[in-house]
Amino acid sequence: MRWRFSIFHELTLQDVHDLYQARAAVFVVEQKCAFQDVDGADPSCWHLLGFSPTPLGEGQLAAYARLVPPGLKFAEPSIGRVLTAQPARGSGAGRQLMDESIRQAELLWPGQPIRIGAQQYLEKFYGSFGFATISAPYDEDGIQHVEMLRAAGGAQ
Repeated sequence: MRWRFSIFHELTLQDVHDLYQARAAVFVVEQKCAFQDVDGADPSCWHLLGFSPTPLGEGQLAAYARLVPPGLKFAEPSIGRVLTAQPARGSGAGRQLMDESIRQAELLWPGQPIRIGAQQYLEKFYGSFGFATISAPYDEDGIQHVEMLRAAGGAQ
């Protein structure tokens, strides 16, 4: 996996196209969830794009996450819009994405916990990265979610 990590204004036009296309494919089409994905937060966020190699060597967007600064969505920094594109599922790309997302968040905001709003069915997956559930389940756009927190440095 080849990673590109950029603040929004440093993304290429192709990056922006690819990340919005992937987010729509997963969150709107696959999950049948009509919601306002372009929520105004992207310009203030960092974006992690993971590219898988192709026979032409160009790379296709296989994994993506948005790193949100503290105070924008939650008091803590957060990781959101986490996705693995359909062709990359089962390859370990999701685990690599979360490892890299956490690493980048800890570099940007050292010593701070990280909060996520996780789809409830992924609670165990995120738990394997040190996130602990801190809320009751709640409905967000027709999908059950829970808030989870990872202590600074991953300590439990």
